[in-house]
Amino acid sequence: MSSLPPIESTVITGQQPGPHLLILGGVHGDEYEPMAAIRKLITLLKPAEFSGKVTLVPVLNQPAYERCQRCGPDDLDLARTFPGAPDGSITEQIAHQATQLIQSADYLIDLHTGGVISDLAPFSGYCLHSDPAILETQRTMARAFGLPVVWGTTATLEGRSLSAARDANVPAIYAEWGGGSQCNATAVSGYAAGCLHVMSALGMRNEPVPEQPIQYEIEDNRDQSGHLQLHNSAPVSGFFEPAIQLMDTVQAGDTLGTICSPLGDEITSIKASQTGVVLGIRTLPYVKQNEWLVVILETDHSAS
Repeated sequence: MSSLPPIESTVITGQQPGPHLLILGGVHGDEYEPMAAIRKLITLLKPAEFSGKVTLVPVLNQPAYERCQRCGPDDLDLARTFPGAPDGSITEQIAHQATQLIQSADYLIDLHTGGVISDLAPFSGYCLHSDPAILETQRTMARAFGLPVVWGTTATLEGRSLSAARDANVPAIYAEWGGGSQCNATAVSGYAAGCLHVMSALGMRNEPVPEQPIQYEIEDNRDQSGHLQLHNSAPVSGFFEPAIQLMDTVQAGDTLGTICSPLGDEITSIKASQTGVVLGIRTLPYVKQNEWLVVILETDHSAS
């Protein structure tokens, strides 16, 4: 049995019957925009204005939150630990409880940011589920969220909230926006609005889904697609200075920035290993060798 108290959540039930939507924030303890957005949703959702039930979890990983870090005291990444274990370490127990929540839901939205070390452009994503009906529902949810990038990726990544939802046949999306050791008010408002738009798309609200342009809609079923930290890493340790901005387009071989030594007498140029659009940039200047620097969405790869 788990020794942890139950996950802190707020459940709001509409006046009419309908599906159960679970909204998670704070899977990582240093990602603040989702926490604020979900608290905002708690004040916005009125039972008379929607059907079904919404479970809202602003801070899933409280031990990591209290450390102001991505991970809890066992140094396990919660987003790599699902489905967890009831008698495991503290992060494994949280993953186990969260998996049970996911299994009780009809739909899942999991909100993220770049945390304290990086800033991410707004995008929504989903796994390329083997069930065509679930996949199409996820596409609908991701488009309705209203962000400029929609990214469908391999369903084979394990340990995620989305893999727990995949195994439970619960349609699920995630979103990324913000970070960099701050709480971006625009991202907070955009996240709250996006969740309401998804509720409308699922028939839980009578409000129409606003038509918002999608700049990039990519489905990439290659192995490890969607693993943000996999490419464009630091060849050396040092002080990273980016030369690009979020949503810039780059070609493989373009300069992404430089890493210099403490005195600046040794400078290493960082070249893009991919062609596409910049979705994430490390904002914490000091970087260790092999840590990731830039996330690039490859725009020339799409699932057939």
